[in-house]
Parts: sequence; C-alpha cells; structure tokens
Amino acid sequence: MKEVESLVKRADRYMLTAEFLLNEGDYESCVSRIYYAMYFSAQALLLKNNLTYSSHKMTISAFGENFIKTGIFPKEMGREFNRAFDKRQISDYSHNFIIDKKEAEELLLSGKNFVQNVKKYLDK
Repeated sequence: MKEVESLVKRADRYMLTAEFLLNEGDYESCVSRIYYAMYFSAQALLLKNNLTYSSHKMTISAFGENFIKTGIFPKEMGREFNRAFDKRQISDYSHNFIIDKKEAEELLLSGKNFVQNVKKYLDK
C-alpha cells in the first residue's frame, strides 16, 4: 500500500530531523518531530489494518486498543507514545516550558525504538 510506505518514509525523515534539531540545541522542535515520527508510524500501522482516524487522540487510543492491549507491542511503547504526545503539546503550545537536552535525548531514543518496532512489524 503506497500510503503506508509514504507514512513510514515520513516517520524516518522526521527522526533524522529530530536528531539534527537535538544537535542544534532546539529541544522543543526535536520533541515535536519525534512525536510526529511516532504518530506517522502508528498511522501506517493502523492503515495497514484498514483503520483510519481523524485526530491524534483517536490515533493514540486506537494504537493502544489494537496493538498494546492485545500484546502485540509492549505497554512501554504505549506509554512512550502518550509521553511524546504530551511533551509535543507542551513544546508547541506552552510559552514558559523548556525541554532540556537530557529529556530530548531520552525521547529520541524511545522514538527510535517505537518507529523501528513498528517498521519490523509492518515488514512481517
């Protein structure tokens, strides 16, 4: 499915951008790109299963229902997806919250793991 492949490529591109932003010291933008890489990965996974959702919250919820609660992926992936969403919300919309380097690095690692796990599953 071409759209699934496009979403996966976009997720990969956003992870590369996140690494660049981390190295540049733009931690808030880094976190935003990490979240979107995870989001596009989840969208690809859901779409592969003929599931589509119009909002971020619905996508996160559907990922949890279909892939975490069923045991396909570990609970940690669901927690990290939610954490990334929360940090992205704060980074993009709060004027007085600052993401530090350590937090951005931790989220980058969990984002990479999330995207890689989804890609492995899609390749089956």
